[in-house]
Amino acid sequence: MTTSIPLQRARTVLRTLLPALALLGFGAEVAASTITQNASWTVNRSLTSTKYRVVAYGDSIFAGFNTGVTSVAKYPGPTVQAEYLSALWKADIESIRRTKSGALAKDIYDNKIVAERSYMQNSATRVVAFEMCGNDGLQNRADFNGQSGTCSYTKLESGTESCRTHVAKAMDYINANAYSGVKLKIISNLHYPGLDANNKISSCKDASTGQGVNVSEMMLRYAARVNWMMGDYARQKGFVYIDSFAMYHAADYDTNGDGLVDSEAIKYVPGESESAYVTRITQTLRSTIKDANLKRVSASSTIDYIQSDDIHPTYTGGNASTGLTGTASGSAAPRYTSFTNGKSPIWDRYAHERTGWAMSVGNPTAP
Repeated sequence: MTTSIPLQRARTVLRTLLPALALLGFGAEVAASTITQNASWTVNRSLTSTKYRVVAYGDSIFAGFNTGVTSVAKYPGPTVQAEYLSALWKADIESIRRTKSGALAKDIYDNKIVAERSYMQNSATRVVAFEMCGNDGLQNRADFNGQSGTCSYTKLESGTESCRTHVAKAMDYINANAYSGVKLKIISNLHYPGLDANNKISSCKDASTGQGVNVSEMMLRYAARVNWMMGDYARQKGFVYIDSFAMYHAADYDTNGDGLVDSEAIKYVPGESESAYVTRITQTLRSTIKDANLKRVSASSTIDYIQSDDIHPTYTGGNASTGLTGTASGSAAPRYTSFTNGKSPIWDRYAHERTGWAMSVGNPTAP
């Protein structure tokens, strides 16, 4: 029997994807493969033909990863923000996501932000957003979990430094290359997947204490250092900073009686020192930081902000097929055409809806 060329190609692509799918099925922190997952989704508003563009670069978070490799969420954070923009500007908004699930920060910078700069250079572009570094942390955490003997922090430190380098380079490159009419530039920070699951003592022993290390607490400190760095660079380089960590990991009410809403109290404060921020996250307000599987939106309501893989943010609105090409496209009428007090009815019900709302807070009033 003769096999058709399209079928041969499909089988070849599947052989390429299956190892990645197997790895991702066991959690992205052990994945060595990357999967291109690009999407173009237009919020198609009635009674207008004017269209602007939101461009988002990143890994599986902005991709809208849904634990599979042949589809992505229609409405991850950047596309949710596009709905808010559509209502504000009374225009169609094209949400362009140029993403690679499993990619390290250097890969996102080199092969998405730089190599695919044409998307942010388009004259319709008004918003450019990016996120990175999550896979650097996840892979290095997996390496640490596999250690025995004396603990080595070398990969964790080098990963943190790589993140620092490529976040700064990404901001500088976007500032230098984005279309001159861009009104808003955004960076989203890191949430901490597996906060509870990694609350365990390492098999390796710290050289100074001779004792095992609590993996969750150690990684929380690294995450805090990275998130402070992102916030400080955003302050210096004109980016809006989206504090997904604060939104995902702390309650939307005061749980410790200090008179502050927990998710507001742990936010990065522009201009604060790294040591002050890290101390606040890892010590002063540590008791208010919870696993995002138990996001408390009120004193009587807890919502799971993390999918079943214990890594990726939850979403609603269905999926768009990327097939074997790694690209999805489509359009739909906005789910909401206006927003009471700047919030959709589900703004805090899903993690991606929460991120999209946060991205929308800085939206300019006119394109």
